[in-house]
Amino acid sequence: MKVLDIKGIIFDYGGTLDTRGDHWSEVLWQGYEHFGIGVADDEEVEPGVSIHKQTFRDAYVYGERALAVNPIVTPDFHFEDILREKLILELNFLAGKKLLETGKDDSEKQALFLSLSDSEIRQIAVDMARYINAKTLALLKENKLVLEHLKQNGYPMVLVSNFYGNINQVLKDAGIDGYFEDVIESAVVGVRKPNPAIFALGVCALDLPASQVLVVGDTYGKDIIPAHKLGCHTLWIKGLQWEEKKVDESIPDGIIKKLSEMEEFLKIS
Repeated sequence: MKVLDIKGIIFDYGGTLDTRGDHWSEVLWQGYEHFGIGVADDEEVEPGVSIHKQTFRDAYVYGERALAVNPIVTPDFHFEDILREKLILELNFLAGKKLLETGKDDSEKQALFLSLSDSEIRQIAVDMARYINAKTLALLKENKLVLEHLKQNGYPMVLVSNFYGNINQVLKDAGIDGYFEDVIESAVVGVRKPNPAIFALGVCALDLPASQVLVVGDTYGKDIIPAHKLGCHTLWIKGLQWEEKKVDESIPDGIIKKLSEMEEFLKIS
């Protein structure tokens, strides 16, 4: 890995600090598998009881759209609350319930995949959200040690995230809110990745030239490419992606599998 003149760091949040580079659809799918709803593609689904991954992915896309355009998340939402609402939206899609407006015709891919009542949907969502949140908090506790080490080594840090308006509450719950000089959240500033302008706000918050800033993210197209265009150095935490497609891996300055590998990249001890 290259040794670079890095004076400050910008972190993405979702998929970077709260997973090991895994797209959140993969994390949620693991929850569906744990609760016996998701089954492998080479296994037969039980009508009304289980689903294959592609069916879940259609529900996931709907849920993300619905959260983005409907006033569901409030600034005081905890992360477990977001998970619960995501899962309710997805399960409503899978159970053939009425959908919220998203600006798209989501009903085209909707069908009665799962036979669930409204009360069953809510209970599954509550239980699955609790399960996934516990796993997420365990990883955040591990990654907090990395943030602490970076802070001790004098690196100012800023968070830049596409989020729902409650990222400060989520950071507080995880016990990592005190590590960032500033938090740039898409729902607040009105700019979303992959627009490089949102990273420019992070660079300004660090008060450093882009050439001395390292951007750490899990999404090649939304983190690595726009930050690279801005002139920042980039570190790709690469886990399970939404889709596996060939990309130019020479663009990021480094590729890691977990956050603790940053310490070797930055040559800190």
